[in-house]
Amino acid sequence: MFREIRESDRAIYYDFVDKFYHTDAVNAPVPEENYEATFNEMMRSDAYVKGYIFEYEDVPCGFALLSKTFSQEAGGLSVTIEEIYIEPEYRGKGMGTEFFEYLKREVPAMRFRLEVEDYNEGAKRLYERMGFELLPYLQMVIDKQRQKGLS
Repeated sequence: MFREIRESDRAIYYDFVDKFYHTDAVNAPVPEENYEATFNEMMRSDAYVKGYIFEYEDVPCGFALLSKTFSQEAGGLSVTIEEIYIEPEYRGKGMGTEFFEYLKREVPAMRFRLEVEDYNEGAKRLYERMGFELLPYLQMVIDKQRQKGLS
């Protein structure tokens, strides 16, 4: 139901990313040049970012994007599920569950992280069922792209 992303998936990936960034799952769209930079990095190496395409009966229907860091706190590799998007008509078919089970079984990470909007009840139920726990602290960020927009 999912596979690693390939160079031939570029247009499909851009389409799914664009749809994802224009849903209420995110606060704001990102520049399209970010799609290209991320895709190019995935094709260059999986050291920092790795992508997957979801398929249902051989029809591409979504994507997932992982990023990797080393965490002293976690004691090793920390993988963040940066984005996961499945077309609405393909949701509820077990692809998300299968993907998370694969990650837990096959990816040698000490920690998996993700973000979810508070109102996204369906996603929150899936994540909790897969063992994710709510963190009791806020995250803060310096985002250079947003800072440029404020200048």
